[in-house]
Amino acid sequence: MKRRTLLISSVIAGAFLSTTAMAQGLPPLEQKDRYKVGFAQMESNNPWRIAETKSFHDTAEECGWDLIATDAAGSAAKQVADVDSMIAQGIDVLFLPPREEKPLIPAVMKARAAGIPTFLVDRSVDPAVAQPGEHFVAFLGSDFIDQGGRAAQWLMENFEGDKGIIVQLEGTTGSSPANDRKKGFDDAIAADDRFEIVASQTGDFARDLGRQVMETLLQAHPDVNVVYAHNDEMAIGAIQALELAGRKPGEDVTIVSIDGTRDALQAIIDGKMGVTVESSPFFGPLACDVMKKYAAGEQIPEWVKVEDRIFTQDNAADHIDEAY
Repeated sequence: MKRRTLLISSVIAGAFLSTTAMAQGLPPLEQKDRYKVGFAQMESNNPWRIAETKSFHDTAEECGWDLIATDAAGSAAKQVADVDSMIAQGIDVLFLPPREEKPLIPAVMKARAAGIPTFLVDRSVDPAVAQPGEHFVAFLGSDFIDQGGRAAQWLMENFEGDKGIIVQLEGTTGSSPANDRKKGFDDAIAADDRFEIVASQTGDFARDLGRQVMETLLQAHPDVNVVYAHNDEMAIGAIQALELAGRKPGEDVTIVSIDGTRDALQAIIDGKMGVTVESSPFFGPLACDVMKKYAAGEQIPEWVKVEDRIFTQDNAADHIDEAY
């Protein structure tokens, strides 16, 4: 059976009973059979985003949504404009995965001013400017710092060399997962003096750009033997670059990544990648559940945290059929 739902951690699930969002004066949501729902996707240029959008479409009819879904094609400005258009169309509720932390603040504020409950999905915005429970209802997503830390922990436990020369491929500059996955990894790996991060550069969460950046960094750092990528698409691009350079990923270079895509699990099975920490894109059912609880007046935690598994040689083959 394919896995199409997200797991809410027991601690956070319990917070449904202890933390209220609506107490902060957020817009209410009427209980009714159907809702006009806006889902303002940031881009559709990779398997993760495609799977997330499909999850919302697949959930729409069962949840009673008349779904308006847009694609900002990687532009924060267009994503803000998409939200403006949804507000004008009279949506009841907004689900927003903000491409970057700061540029999407206006979209969040406009939706709140229009009386539209907003849920941030898989990425958040600058907490110094907009807070859950006040400017938007809640953030639905993973602990990106923990993801980076778990990737580092696996590396420290499984690296067999004397010295780890690390190249880091960062996600979209200014995005919450890029910021936090870097912090989680950097802070954890600093505790082990076997490792040195010699370069850290954005690949914008894209496979081809990840490949290009890896090619460039290999010229400057030919002795690299560890690649930490903020997502699987960049990791796959790095593997391509390494192989073109005559290197052997999984043998003379350890690849550490995040997401849990089908291609990454296959790379693990093939011995080219060491680990990928899950970051599931299947938010549709969770979004439906949280929205209905909010409409019913139930208490919503400011962070609806999801549990992430970790995939290695030990279990990748067991889960590849459910991957995207």
